[in-house]
Amino acid sequence: MPRDVQITFDCADPAGLAAFWAEALGYQLQGPPEGFESWGQALAAMGLPPESHNDASAVVDPAGSGPRLFFQRVPEGKQAKNRMHLDVRAAPGLSGDARMAALEAEAERLVSHGATRLRRHEPAPPLGAGHIVMTDPEGNEFCLD
Repeated sequence: MPRDVQITFDCADPAGLAAFWAEALGYQLQGPPEGFESWGQALAAMGLPPESHNDASAVVDPAGSGPRLFFQRVPEGKQAKNRMHLDVRAAPGLSGDARMAALEAEAERLVSHGATRLRRHEPAPPLGAGHIVMTDPEGNEFCLD
């Protein structure tokens, strides 16, 4: 039986990184628990001090089909290259110049939201369609594919 998955990011700024990935994936911030108008209101009611309000955040696929992304604050910074990364499918159905133009446009858009562009890999037929390697605002690698 297939299982749902959640992808968890250790980070310094859960709210900031959640906002970036919501923008990158077309996701939305997960709403507060039922009965609360905001997370601040819910967290205060749970007795969490204000300095703990950015300890975690999450984003969800508004269509309900993609995995939930959870962001948790950790004290240490990123130490090395990711052993796993996300491929953001930014040019579905496109190939060649049209594909790379779509990836370039998405790279430019994400840079305006705090991403960093690392390198471009040109198409290399028959198997390599081309992609762009980037990092999110906290240095986690991902590819525009």
